[in-house]
Amino acid sequence: MTDCGCEKARQDLEEYLRNEMCKTEHSDIREHLENCPSCRDEALVARTLTEVVARACKETAPEELRRQVLERLRLAQAAAH
Repeated sequence: MTDCGCEKARQDLEEYLRNEMCKTEHSDIREHLENCPSCRDEALVARTLTEVVARACKETAPEELRRQVLERLRLAQAAAH
């Protein structure tokens, strides 16, 4: 394995975090992140952000909010016609 460098690690960070690359490239980036605090910090931020967004997408709106939004949509549609 060989350290791929900061530029390559940052360029391919999203694919790395989603496991969308070959094992060799994945290993090279993992090795770089283990040895580069700056890139490791960037990867941590990206991973955390991805996890927060994923959790938010799984949440459902409270029923009252859902009802209010649907009612406003109906009113807007009625006013447009």
